[in-house]
Amino acid sequence: MYEFVTGPLAWLSFAIFFIGVIVRTVLYIRGLDWKLDRVTYSVNTSYGVKGAVRSIVYWLFPWATRSYRNNSWFTLWVFIMHIGLLLTPVFLLGHNILLRERLGFSLWTLPEGVSDVLTILVIVAVVFLILRRIALPEVRLITTAYDYLIIAIAVAPFITGLIASQGASNYNFWIIAHVICGEIVLVAIPFTKLSHFILFFLSRAQLGMDYGIKRGGMKSKGMAW
Repeated sequence: MYEFVTGPLAWLSFAIFFIGVIVRTVLYIRGLDWKLDRVTYSVNTSYGVKGAVRSIVYWLFPWATRSYRNNSWFTLWVFIMHIGLLLTPVFLLGHNILLRERLGFSLWTLPEGVSDVLTILVIVAVVFLILRRIALPEVRLITTAYDYLIIAIAVAPFITGLIASQGASNYNFWIIAHVICGEIVLVAIPFTKLSHFILFFLSRAQLGMDYGIKRGGMKSKGMAW
């Protein structure tokens, strides 16, 4: 079973992930109305590029935008969660050992202690965000079962991985569950809200370009950041 989930099933999951992300990117770009204000966009291209880069960079750092500063604790836990979600799967020692076995190369790895801390922080951040959804009426009102399902999909690899790494009695079960949960995340990304993995950059670039071109680039006082 382990050989299957880390072999053919893993390859299938990565194929769906990469193809799905490419398709979502193409569909997003094709969905933009490039004919709208085409004269303005063609003349002020440099403002557009600067605006897109500035928008992405500002939203990549905590408290760099007004929206972030107005929700300090929410911002803190969101960034903690996303840092863990991105760094841990890529630089985890166990994942890179598997990468070496399957493809013959590996990446730089995090110390196991750091990986454990990041994993725990992701789980704590998710708990905080769930409690926030329950406690705040304005957030609870727009939260559906689908939102909780997406959260569960995202955090499941961390919970199962932590259990497996802490010497659970049924190690084989938990490590297989961990791999399958990770593959579910890969497959889910192109088809669910987890697609903001890539759409975040596209949407921020679009908004930044629009502000940069239509409001005079860097001189604008009304920009979204």
